[in-house]
Amino acid sequence: MKPLNYYFIGAGSWFLAFGIQSVVFAWMVTMVLDETADRVGIAQMAFMLPTMFFMLLGGSLADHYGGKRIAIIGHILASIAPLFLAITVLTGELTYQSVIIFAVIMGTAQALITPARDGLLPLVADGKIQRLVVQASMIQFGIQAFGFLIAAYADELGAATMLLLQFTALQIGMLAYIKLKLPYQRPAPVNQHPFRQISESVLEGFRTVKASPYLRAVAFQNVAMGTFFMGSYIVTIPLLIRELYQGGSVELSWLNAANSFGIVVTILYLMRIGDIHRQGRALLLAQGVGSVALACGGLGLGFYSLLGSIFLWGMCGGFALTMSRTIMQERAPEKQRARIMAFYSFTLLGAIPIGALVSGYLVKWLGASDALITSSILMFIFVIFVSLSSTLWSLDAKPASHPAE
Repeated sequence: MKPLNYYFIGAGSWFLAFGIQSVVFAWMVTMVLDETADRVGIAQMAFMLPTMFFMLLGGSLADHYGGKRIAIIGHILASIAPLFLAITVLTGELTYQSVIIFAVIMGTAQALITPARDGLLPLVADGKIQRLVVQASMIQFGIQAFGFLIAAYADELGAATMLLLQFTALQIGMLAYIKLKLPYQRPAPVNQHPFRQISESVLEGFRTVKASPYLRAVAFQNVAMGTFFMGSYIVTIPLLIRELYQGGSVELSWLNAANSFGIVVTILYLMRIGDIHRQGRALLLAQGVGSVALACGGLGLGFYSLLGSIFLWGMCGGFALTMSRTIMQERAPEKQRARIMAFYSFTLLGAIPIGALVSGYLVKWLGASDALITSSILMFIFVIFVSLSSTLWSLDAKPASHPAE
């Protein structure tokens, strides 16, 4: 089997597990444990907080010790979390504290796996980066959507069954990475204490991002997206389903699937038309339209209206995620690619804990509907600011040999 196939199996297994988890985790905290809005926000923050602390470290470890090795370690760590939580469910010991432990372990594993996987992509296939990113995104969100639909049966099958399915998917991914054959790469020389070398490696990646107006602008918009969009997605929307529509795991899974299918529709379109040259412009327009679509979901026009809004928001997200990843991949120096992609993930995923906490308190103060509209308006204002103050709007898809343009 070709290395690219093993790569996609490894990546797909993680996205399947993550798709199941996205619904089941929110379902357990919001519906099973029936926690308050602020505690839902704290639980989601606990999942994303390790990303903020360890994502940059994960990128440097992947650059120095190999993405394959770090991805395997990440899958082993990730497998512990659903197994632990399944045991607490089966023994009748499921508590808010055990869910927090699960979240911290999974968040730490994600901080290792994400930059390692992104750094491996250019090593396993030939072709243009944008085309590879589109294909990888297609697999990511298509399989995630399948995971969401599996999780729709959580009410019927129970949390333990869902968690054991997640464990199985993670084990398949670990085996795929073990079998992945890569071209030989000379390991990075260790000329000083490993901790100091890793620390300097992280700083080098930060300086590279800071020096590039394009990478810097993408990083800023990622922070806003993680705060206003993703915080709303993982906290406000589950609470909206509970408070306004009295829904459960089925409604949660349908909304998650609508988002992913929207992204898949966009990716199919991108695969058909080929590369986009004005990547920055496409990114900013997608974020602006996405803000309007998400705000419409808070108008309380009915569940199917919310479903349509999330689908349109997902279509915009397909453009935004693909364009932002492409900009980072194309303009990252080859020897720093995992670190630069770690910064990409860090700015996006690392902002989600803040967004989760803010969203939880916005729901507590304003209610779920008004909180969703407020976050959308703030994101729209930020998009206008970035469009006027950065170079993203005029960015052409002309890869630079070095990102410090």
